[in-house]
Amino acid sequence: MLETPPACSDPALETLCAADVARGVTRLLLRHDCIAMSEVPLEGGRRSDLMAIDARGQIVIVEIKVSRADLIGDGKWTDYLDHCDRFFWALPAGFDLSPLDRPGFLPDRTGILLADRYDAVVVREAHTHPLPAPARKRCTLAFARRAARRLLGQLDPDALL
Repeated sequence: MLETPPACSDPALETLCAADVARGVTRLLLRHDCIAMSEVPLEGGRRSDLMAIDARGQIVIVEIKVSRADLIGDGKWTDYLDHCDRFFWALPAGFDLSPLDRPGFLPDRTGILLADRYDAVVVREAHTHPLPAPARKRCTLAFARRAARRLLGQLDPDALL
């Protein structure tokens, strides 16, 4: 059973709550053979909360929302659709899901995950919308290079100066 993180009810602690949701979602993705990375810059200046790649090379983007105001006010999320095969919203357990059924949130295309810091569950599966091959190649190479750069930064922080 997923727990509603107490931090989600306190706006001052939303960052902690988002980290909890990211942790739970990352665990779910890993069980589905999707390797995730957080805070992934995309072409066009956007940044995905989580991006994952599965064993077949399909790309999943997960947008984390921990407040209703942030969810309703997000007008940029559709830009992410050009960078993934599947798109999910990830929300803390106990979050009101009703806004995500509205046409503006593309319920026929987007999935919903509920998470706490230990796990996540799929509430609505995301529809697969295959990326064109050139876009997939760009996104995959950018993901791999970002991951290698982060690893290098951990092994030798001075190398990236």
